[in-house]
Amino acid sequence: MNPAISAVSGTARFWRWGGSFCLVLVLTGLVLPSRLHVEREIFVSAGQATIFALINDFRQMEKWSPKANDDPNARIRFSGPPRGIGTSITWSGQIVGQGQQSITMSHPYDRITSVVDLGDGHEATVSFALEEKDGMTRVVWSWDRNYGWNIAGRFFGIMQKRIIGANYEQDLARLAELAERLPRADFSDLQVEQIVVEAIEIAFLRTTSVPEAAAISEAMGDSYFEILSFIDRYGLKAAGAPISITRTFSGSDLVFDAAIPARGITATTPRNEHAVKIGATYAGPVIRVRHTGSYATLGHTHDKIAAYLAAMGIVRNGDAWESYISDPTKTPESELLTYVYYPIRNPD
Repeated sequence: MNPAISAVSGTARFWRWGGSFCLVLVLTGLVLPSRLHVEREIFVSAGQATIFALINDFRQMEKWSPKANDDPNARIRFSGPPRGIGTSITWSGQIVGQGQQSITMSHPYDRITSVVDLGDGHEATVSFALEEKDGMTRVVWSWDRNYGWNIAGRFFGIMQKRIIGANYEQDLARLAELAERLPRADFSDLQVEQIVVEAIEIAFLRTTSVPEAAAISEAMGDSYFEILSFIDRYGLKAAGAPISITRTFSGSDLVFDAAIPARGITATTPRNEHAVKIGATYAGPVIRVRHTGSYATLGHTHDKIAAYLAAMGIVRNGDAWESYISDPTKTPESELLTYVYYPIRNPD
């Protein structure tokens, strides 16, 4: 056979074979699902509010689903509000590639949805559903992506399904381990505000008491009597609700400062000559929690605040204090209003 004719014939066979192969790929791709759905679940021995907090904040999420595990050199950047709708994380690395994830729906304490943009024109939706079940929290984590008529994307989705599922299983195990180490108090009913407070001048008396409600109440009453006597003696004016600033423990005794805001303080006002002293409260960012009810249940509120701070990853920045807004001689115990303040550090 003429070599030229043979070459032409071989080329034709190659293109026929190649065309047939491409046709098979296209036809196979057309019958593959256009939508990739991956779902994994776990039961966690922790409250819904705690787990919700660990998912609703990408800084907290990095503690149990860290991108640096896959790519130690990845660059991570956070933007938007610290948590909830609008908060975003952007990453860039040789292994993890580039992408951005933003929370688009946050419904305390049962559902969070975010959108992932990997820069290829096809966004993915990531969802978490939480529900209490038999004293535990069921967490369902899902990934959804629609490739439409993108044949290559459909093949890619088939390969990715097992990888994503394995990663989800590993990360959910880390989530459970972290959540179960945190304080167990349920803080879902806390009325929390994050505000900035200014310093106010106070007259205060360092006080100790055994950590029991009745003993603390008695010690406070005696201390406030001394402080008010000091205020009257030196022509000052009480300028706000009584305060109790928790300091530390001395052995088994609680140490706190009983304080009353005061005005009219001058350079001649005694500051250190008496048991009652002049000072100022903390100034800066705080969380403020509204407590309504008996003073005896304030301990439970502090337990909830401790759980809240731990789950949110918020760092304390000083001693907590309570401000007793209601007059207990005129207000029913169930209606007593107390504000609890915790100084906090602003996130970096």
